[in-house]
Amino acid sequence: MSDVGGVSDGSDLADEVPASRASRRKQHSAGVRRRRRVVFAILGVIVLVVVAVVVWYEVESSGSGTGRAEIVQINQGEGVSSVATSLSAKGVIGSTLAFRLYDLLNGSPTVTPGTYLFHQNSSFSEVHATLNGGSNVSTLDVLPGFTIHEIAERVGDLPGHNGANFQQLATNGSVRSTFSPPGNNNLEGLVASGTYLVLPGESNLTLLQAMVARQEHEAAVVGLNTKSAAALGQTPYQVIIAASIVQKEGYYDKNMPKVARVIYNRLSSGTPLQMDSTVLYALGQDGGSVTSQDLKLQSPYNSYLNTGLPPTPICTPSQVALAAAVHPPPGAWLYFEVVDKSGDEAFADTFAEQLANEKLAQARGLG
Repeated sequence: MSDVGGVSDGSDLADEVPASRASRRKQHSAGVRRRRRVVFAILGVIVLVVVAVVVWYEVESSGSGTGRAEIVQINQGEGVSSVATSLSAKGVIGSTLAFRLYDLLNGSPTVTPGTYLFHQNSSFSEVHATLNGGSNVSTLDVLPGFTIHEIAERVGDLPGHNGANFQQLATNGSVRSTFSPPGNNNLEGLVASGTYLVLPGESNLTLLQAMVARQEHEAAVVGLNTKSAAALGQTPYQVIIAASIVQKEGYYDKNMPKVARVIYNRLSSGTPLQMDSTVLYALGQDGGSVTSQDLKLQSPYNSYLNTGLPPTPICTPSQVALAAAVHPPPGAWLYFEVVDKSGDEAFADTFAEQLANEKLAQARGLG
């Protein structure tokens, strides 16, 4: 229909209204679809993040179950957070955050001071079980001057260990030292002093092997070998025997070098050592005084009745005692006497000088 005088009959407007509504409906539908896509995308991301976190947590909490052993020391007052940091540093766990999440879900473990054995890449449940079980690594302290019998007694106090079995292993040839003479299976004096960490399931045999290996290392450090022993007119084993007497008679590190020289001077002159410690060893006593009756004891360890060294060491010498026996200072001393309550020993070349030192000791209340 044509326009007359510029006036429309409204048909164009009628055509535009449905078109406009349709356009708005299309735009609205498109907007709804866009919003849905955005919502679904966000939900998808959230789901992926949740799945990733769950997978990460499961991987971290499960562990791979492989890895070397690690020793972790927990000190008094340490909490779970500090322990988790130590475990992470050792590679026992991979993530302290995941470990804390595990604690939130399963409860925190008991934290007791002590020494623990873990393995790298352990599961959190294994870590919890170990912590809740308390320290699983025992400590064995072997002091200088201990005999095999005294060590065996302390081994017997360790969980899962038998002292009699340890002593048997130390005397039946199951373990030998490079310094063991032919035909001698006695490891007296051939184990090292110090602190040993005894791991769960570790056998007496393994422990004894570690003690012997440590003593061999200490002997090498101070230069004990066939050549250095020969320079003293001894075998390496005999030097260790001398070192064991030095340990008992010198007692303090400051006395040991000169005590070693007294021993070698007496040996070279054919004079009996006359060391109380050897008699006490034969009597099975650790320290104390000897009586006139004790000095009559018929034993190869009685250095009053026999010349030369006793047949075996009489205790575990320290590395200081070993060094003193390998490198004694020059001197003509044949006697020594404790003359001070601090443990100082006076050394004498002659018997007259020794008598004077004994008198001094008595005057100081030491005789």
